[in-house]
Amino acid sequence: MTSTSPVLDQDPAVPPATTPRRRSPSKERGASRVFHGLAVAAGVFILAVLAAVAIFLVVRAMPALTADPAVLGEQISWFPKDSSLLAFVGPLVFGSLLAAALALLLATPVAIGIALFISHYAPRRLANGLGYVVDLLAAIPSVVYGLWGGLVLAPAVLPVWEFLGARLGWIPFFSGTVSPTGRVMLTVGVVLAVMILPIVTAVCREVFLQTPRLHEEAALALGATRWEMIRTAVLPFARSGIVSAAMLGLGRALGETMAVLMILSPGFLYSFRLLVAGEQQTIAANIAAQFPEADPDGVAVLIATGLALFVITLAVNMAARAIVARRKDFSGAN
Repeated sequence: MTSTSPVLDQDPAVPPATTPRRRSPSKERGASRVFHGLAVAAGVFILAVLAAVAIFLVVRAMPALTADPAVLGEQISWFPKDSSLLAFVGPLVFGSLLAAALALLLATPVAIGIALFISHYAPRRLANGLGYVVDLLAAIPSVVYGLWGGLVLAPAVLPVWEFLGARLGWIPFFSGTVSPTGRVMLTVGVVLAVMILPIVTAVCREVFLQTPRLHEEAALALGATRWEMIRTAVLPFARSGIVSAAMLGLGRALGETMAVLMILSPGFLYSFRLLVAGEQQTIAANIAAQFPEADPDGVAVLIATGLALFVITLAVNMAARAIVARRKDFSGAN
């Protein structure tokens, strides 16, 4: 019996199989070290930028923080006389938090509903188109939102505000004389809700799509309806993601400038009346309104208010991270 060589028996039309050339361990370790260095450098760079912003705000706001309020009241026309810096910043902080909370209260339920419809109810073709349209809302400039809110939305919703004032005036939020222009805090809240809607919707949609398929199929196999499946499998899994999406929207609403500036009739009061003009103002809108004509002392006061907004935003993000970290133990793989 003769044995034939595998090389001779191989079809000449078929090229010989070649084993893939593996990279040497030294090269792999070198590439890993380079990637690790780049990742660490990126993280350090972000921290350095954050620290630089904080240092800049503190240094530029120091003249206002250490100045005599009486002197500031005499030198700055829009600074209240016989008042401290804290008394000036306090109503602005209150207005910023009120506008952001109102926008978040209006936008979050709508965003969750849209995200659930796109991820679990709509046909694939409709879901793709609707998701694209929602994402497109984030590309609209804030100036356009301001023009739309001041020229179109405010007159359109004025009858609704008058109805709320007449029927629900006993509630503090709807008490007082309704502004005939509609340029009130509730209108600002609606516009800000539309502005943060794409961010919250996009994050919620991606989180809902990450729900383990086995959890959904198990709930349906046990006889649950689609809503019961969403309530028992999807929403618990996505709870931390919903919180993260809401906090992202809250950060956008806190820092919004032009839309608030173009719509709201400003005031410096601690007031919950949402339908009365000249009651509240936000930090960002006040900076944009006063900065062009501010002298060095006025700029220092405005930067001090910006420092307050920076601290608020940092605190909100830290609180959101704490909430998400507390719920991160729940995993779809469990």
